[in-house]
Amino acid sequence: MESNFNIDTRLLHAGRNPASHGGLVNTPVCRGSTIVAPTLQEWEARKTPGNPYASYGRFGSATTLALQDMMAELEGGHRSLVFPSGLAACTHALLAFVRSGDHVLMTDSVYGPTRSFAEDVLSRLGVEVEFYDPTIGAGIRQQMRKNTRLVFVESPGSATFDIQDIPAISAQAHEHGAFVVMDNTWASPLFFKAFEHGVDVSIQAATKYLVGHSDALMGVATANERAWPLLKAGAHDFGQTTSPDDIFLVLRGLRTLSLRMQRHWESGVRLAKFLQQHSMVERVLHPALPEDPGHALWKRDFQGASGLFAFVLLPLTRAQTIAFFNSLKLFGIGLSWGGFESLALPMDAPKRAVAPWTSQGQLVRVHVGLEDYIDLEADMAQALEAAAKAAARKPGTSSDVSAVPPQHSAVHLMENVL
Repeated sequence: MESNFNIDTRLLHAGRNPASHGGLVNTPVCRGSTIVAPTLQEWEARKTPGNPYASYGRFGSATTLALQDMMAELEGGHRSLVFPSGLAACTHALLAFVRSGDHVLMTDSVYGPTRSFAEDVLSRLGVEVEFYDPTIGAGIRQQMRKNTRLVFVESPGSATFDIQDIPAISAQAHEHGAFVVMDNTWASPLFFKAFEHGVDVSIQAATKYLVGHSDALMGVATANERAWPLLKAGAHDFGQTTSPDDIFLVLRGLRTLSLRMQRHWESGVRLAKFLQQHSMVERVLHPALPEDPGHALWKRDFQGASGLFAFVLLPLTRAQTIAFFNSLKLFGIGLSWGGFESLALPMDAPKRAVAPWTSQGQLVRVHVGLEDYIDLEADMAQALEAAAKAAARKPGTSSDVSAVPPQHSAVHLMENVL
């Protein structure tokens, strides 16, 4: 696809070649394991350096290649690989670059399951993982060692939405010969151009905004030329593969990504500003707000915002917390985000090694979907009002724990299962 086209145009046309598929507008779902060759000469010609078995379903079909080509173009990287989930993309990107005796620096605000993998699996394999302050910027040089192999970044950070100075961190990492791997899911390929800021591998949990409909699980990792051979070898060594049916859903979702992200961005900021002024809210964590500590970096490096942010309620009673969540009509209580639907998730105190979480109020992660904004604001307002009124109710009323339906009685969810 010609790079001079606007991103909206490229989203519609990249990864498509109707002439190769009987004129079909969309690349069809190509299912299969065995790929036969009509002659020995052609069979031998299909072999690739380092992979004599490349002509096999595990290494992709026309459907797979369409998505991988499209993602490399959108991210601005060299090549892309698909994985069965966003976490799989994160873990295999890590495994592709490290070995026993290596040192890895990981942001303290990293996605919970990635943190667990680093602490439980990488450490068991003899890789030392050290967490750093996400706001450290160029100061990360003080934590670089001779054996630092990789720096893992995520901006904004999970749960607390800290913005990192990716160019400064990348410069220090490269000066020490380390790779920079980034979880870039929040901004999508549209709103943060990872490779222009020094990242070597950009990861998308395609489950979120790329699919956009909460009906498929997938991850994508895109690498620059320097990192590509290692990423590719690591993924193939572990036998990673992805369903072509799910890949088709990602390709379909990408066609409307720009339109959806604009709506998520606008409605998300509006709701964040509304919550900022509400008497039941202690603070809002959203980098697009001028008052946010990371706003200057967000404004410098990002081209937009998604619909995901968090806020902290004033300290509430158990009955008030239940009243708030059970009163929501449009915001579902559920894991994941990035779909068309709005979500409000209660979260425990984020696990931090550098700067412990100190707020006493309930942390709520919000994903603002594609519903009409007026309806979303009204729904949030009436739920907050229900929480305020619950403070004056006596035990045994509708806000008491005993009166809560079983499926909603446990509102605290651990960060490590997100």
